[in-house]
Amino acid sequence: MTQTQVRTSRREELGAFLKACRARIGPEEVGLAPGPRRRLSGLRREEVALLAGVGVTWYTWLEQGRPINASSQVLDAVARTLRMDHPEREHLYRLAELTPSRLPSTVELVPDTVLEVLRALDPLPATVVNGRFDILESNAAQEEMFWEWHSLPCLHKNLLWCCVTEPNARRFLLNYDEEVPYMVARMRTEYGRHVGDPSWEEDIRRLSALSPEFAELWGRHEVAEPQARLRRLNHPQAGRLNLRLTELAVSEAPGLRIQVSTPDDAGSWALLPSTRRPS
Repeated sequence: MTQTQVRTSRREELGAFLKACRARIGPEEVGLAPGPRRRLSGLRREEVALLAGVGVTWYTWLEQGRPINASSQVLDAVARTLRMDHPEREHLYRLAELTPSRLPSTVELVPDTVLEVLRALDPLPATVVNGRFDILESNAAQEEMFWEWHSLPCLHKNLLWCCVTEPNARRFLLNYDEEVPYMVARMRTEYGRHVGDPSWEEDIRRLSALSPEFAELWGRHEVAEPQARLRRLNHPQAGRLNLRLTELAVSEAPGLRIQVSTPDDAGSWALLPSTRRPS
């Protein structure tokens, strides 16, 4: 993909993101009358422009993906009007190319020092993933906790694919409806740094074709930043576990992170040994 094509894709992504943001805000939420002839519940383009103090034509062109310049002050006004939170603002700025874009990480080899940390975390399950949730390395505790996750052979080695393509995932991950949308939003945030990357584009295309659920979640244009998460599992041997998921950035390999699962209560700590694979 050429640089021109990458920029075109980035502008299209920006336009789609803005449309999704304004569609979620009703006119009454910002002090506007709904009006008798309104067909859509969200804000119109001209209303966003009015509230943000920008020209209607300029904002229309921004959503249409035209090559126009946007200052930080103007984008701030749009972000405030659309009630964007911090990760959404960061996503907006990256797509508008107002913040330095990191080059896509080509690091797939996990440094030996990180492997040592991964092994040392056992008996806590831990894995190294990248921005797409590809599983690059896992310790024995992680592999044994999830060794019966799949009803079919695992071909993708990817946490998100393992959720949305596995028929039994909802039975195993009890708060699936919270965790999977969050993971897709995290991936959408990371995608802002990789718009136009052929491997990313193909991965998204394939997963969208395979999973209508992913396609619907991806189409929401929701973004999220890292945060500690509680995952509730129904393990085949151990039973119900509450695990606190913590992410650790890998300074030696930007773009990679270690995900560590820690029992969140005494009962989960007591059940943790039961997650190990029978010898």
